Amino acid sequence: MRLLLVALALVVEIAWAQYPAKPLRIVVPFAPGGSTDIFARLLAERLAAPLGQPVMVENRAGAAGNIGAEAVARGTPDGYTLLMATTGVMAINNALYRNMTYDAAKDLEPVVFIASITNVLIVPADSPARSVAQLIALARREPGRLSFASSGAGSSTHMSGELFKSLTNTDILHIPYKGSGQAMPDLISGRVSMMFENMPGAVSQIKAGKLRALAVTGLQHSSAMPELPTVAEAGVPGYESLSWSGIAVAAGTPRALIERLNRDINSILATPEMRQKLAEQGADAMGGSPEAFAAHVRAEREKWSRLIRENNIVVN
Repeated sequence: MRLLLVALALVVEIAWAQYPAKPLRIVVPFAPGGSTDIFARLLAERLAAPLGQPVMVENRAGAAGNIGAEAVARGTPDGYTLLMATTGVMAINNALYRNMTYDAAKDLEPVVFIASITNVLIVPADSPARSVAQLIALARREPGRLSFASSGAGSSTHMSGELFKSLTNTDILHIPYKGSGQAMPDLISGRVSMMFENMPGAVSQIKAGKLRALAVTGLQHSSAMPELPTVAEAGVPGYESLSWSGIAVAAGTPRALIERLNRDINSILATPEMRQKLAEQGADAMGGSPEAFAAHVRAEREKWSRLIRENNIVVN
């Protein structure tokens, strides 16, 4: 028996030493074209060289990212299938949805933090609200009359709105859409009152004068629109909501493979070219150790789970 165990250990060690011996996949749990998909494709193009294998992007959209995330969580933990893990998948969905078939905290292993994006609070160009303070006053004056759009239940655009409602003690109706692309026309026309959209998806409409930007949701000003205050500066102390993404793998993936992926991806994120590509999308390159990303995920999970629990936000 001991000889058999030694032999098996040797086989595993050889397999790890030869990793990767075949192409890899990055599963994007959303449709093509969004920021998560763009980040995955930027990474895949550059990761092939250090790994010595092609890296393909596979879009498996649906159920607020749960379909793609579950496919990775239930897959073989061999380092060949990677998940483009987002705020919703890693920190929100398990608290928000009743019938989850995987647990991100147990079934997915963080590898590396890729990028962070601020959202921007936008209103129609003809909205009477020209500041965050005016928007809050309007919402308090007419409870339940204002509405905010989101790209879907559980998205960062949804949670940004829920956090705003909670901290300002306002009653604003949430209207979820199947993506920001569907929400934007209704916002421009005034059918909905406001939205917390990812900065890359909003800049062109703001600059075209179709929407008015009031503030950004991070704690720092955005390089894309540095003149905008943060929501916290504009009168909502403690407000911070970011959209972020990283790489995760199935729990049980050998530590040696996680470290290899982390090292190679960090090298890519450190290049001026990659940082510039992400900046063009309104994102900040992150990087760091698996432990640092895991700590970030835990903090975000606690923050959003508490908000969902205290405000009784549930999606069937």
